[in-house]
Amino acid sequence: MDEFQRSWLLAQVGPDTDPADLERRFFRLRSVRAVALEVLGERRAKLLADPLKVTVDGVVTMDLQENLRGIERHIEAVRQVPAPEDEDEASETLAVARLVPTRRYR
Repeated sequence: MDEFQRSWLLAQVGPDTDPADLERRFFRLRSVRAVALEVLGERRAKLLADPLKVTVDGVVTMDLQENLRGIERHIEAVRQVPAPEDEDEASETLAVARLVPTRRYR
């Protein structure tokens, strides 16, 4: 995994994620997008394993449903955004730009 892929991956899963763990996953999966989706999927599964809402009458209420929705939205966003391995496909795209002079000559 090169530095560009590592920085993209850390931007998706957070800077507190263990870089050695990300390297092992990348070695196994060979895709930074797959690594990001796996890490986010594990976080989602961990949230689903525990109750999403806990209420102690008159003391505290803890609701993690929005956290779950946020992770699900983030997983969908990672599927949509271009990843570093998509760079080869993007480089084949042809772009056309029209050049217009800034000053007209007589």
